[in-house]
Amino acid sequence: MAELPSDQVVFNKPKVELHVHLDGAIRVQTILDVAKRRGISLPANTVEGMTQIIILQQPATLTQFLGKFAEYMHVVAGDRAAIKRIAYEFVEDKAKEGVIYVEVRYSPHFLANTKVYPIPWDQAEGDLSPDEVVHLVNVGLSEGERDFKIKARSILCCMRHMPNWSMDVVELCKKYQQGGVVAIDLAGDESLNSEANPEHRKAYEEAVRFGIHRTVHAGEVGPSSVVKEAVEVLKAERVGHGYRTLEDQVLYKNLLAQNMHFEVCPISSKLTSACDPDFTKHPVIRFRKDKANYSLNTDDPLIFNSTLHLDYSIAHKYMGFTEDEFKRLNIGSAKSCFLPEKEKKELVHRLYEAYGMVRSTAF
Repeated sequence: MAELPSDQVVFNKPKVELHVHLDGAIRVQTILDVAKRRGISLPANTVEGMTQIIILQQPATLTQFLGKFAEYMHVVAGDRAAIKRIAYEFVEDKAKEGVIYVEVRYSPHFLANTKVYPIPWDQAEGDLSPDEVVHLVNVGLSEGERDFKIKARSILCCMRHMPNWSMDVVELCKKYQQGGVVAIDLAGDESLNSEANPEHRKAYEEAVRFGIHRTVHAGEVGPSSVVKEAVEVLKAERVGHGYRTLEDQVLYKNLLAQNMHFEVCPISSKLTSACDPDFTKHPVIRFRKDKANYSLNTDDPLIFNSTLHLDYSIAHKYMGFTEDEFKRLNIGSAKSCFLPEKEKKELVHRLYEAYGMVRSTAF
């Protein structure tokens, strides 16, 4: 990948990751294994071959990026063992990157093959519902937590182009609120569906009523008005990406004053053409200078052929990030995570200890 430094470890201390998609973080070997077991034919039968097909080689549009999921999602969707496996392996992979707490997001409907309309990825009707998908992911994550000694929670995604799924998503958030699901998200192609459908609004109103935490993909490729809607209408507590917020300086200053958290994904923003391809002009540099509240995240490491270490390496090499800033942003990420207050305080305390810092009295 041009202009990307090597996958060197520039911050070898505990990290928090808040914006990563489960279906964008699957191992290529797992895709091959499941395809073989299920008798699904793929355009390549080696890790190298499938990797070249799946990854984005050059910056593309968000729409083109989203099209990459069609290369492999039909392999794992509708398969119980595969869904549990990808959740478990995800936790293992994050543990290897030094992540001690992660919130992983996904659309349960994209992995189901019944009680979902339309059935995704041209699957035949089966017997795996979005509800059971959530249960399987929760099992995989919790087994991974036990084996790899990190904490993993999940966020369920509504999709901008599928408003008819959104009320179902919030009901699943309510059902599994004590079982590992910590929030609701609105994802999908902002460039085609910038304004939230009434069904999305209804789902977010329900989330507010039931104390379900809320994040929204906004201001990635869509205008700053999408961020404004996310915060003011959908009552988002965090903004996924949020780069275009800088186009509206009044909004940006208001969000700074509110300590709004921006889930920043450097490599992703280059390859989806969300930002200037020159990393030295990335909006997160402004966030850093303004001491904004933000995290560094991988988004979809499978499709970007990347790791969290690589995102940190880029921030260090091109964006002027120091070890002190990495510590600051991770503490901010821990404070902005969607864990219950007691667990959140424990996580923040753990980072202060790991970083050898005296903890401030104010939480």
